Amino acid sequence: MARKKTAARARKGTQWVRHVAETSNAMDLPPGIFTRPPKEIARGLRQSVLRSRRTKGTKYQSAMSMLNLFINRSGKNLAARDRRRLEAAKDELRKVFRRELRRAA
Repeated sequence: MARKKTAARARKGTQWVRHVAETSNAMDLPPGIFTRPPKEIARGLRQSVLRSRRTKGTKYQSAMSMLNLFINRSGKNLAARDRRRLEAAKDELRKVFRRELRRAA
């Protein structure tokens, strides 16, 4: 039997989301960063991660992790064109962090 969400439960959920956003160790990203061209996404992620003191692992790992998180959370709702743009942003991110690019097999 499905239960209706009461106003108190809905408010509690909102408070939880706010609490996580305020205390999270995730880096702060500029709004709309993932809607930009690949080079701008990579540069924006790099700037954000270099400014942030709340990262785990290396700066490169944190930036790539945020990009992968966005791609994975979008799932099937991500258009093929957008997925290609975000995958290209991974290569650009490797370039701005001076990491070796992956070679296609």
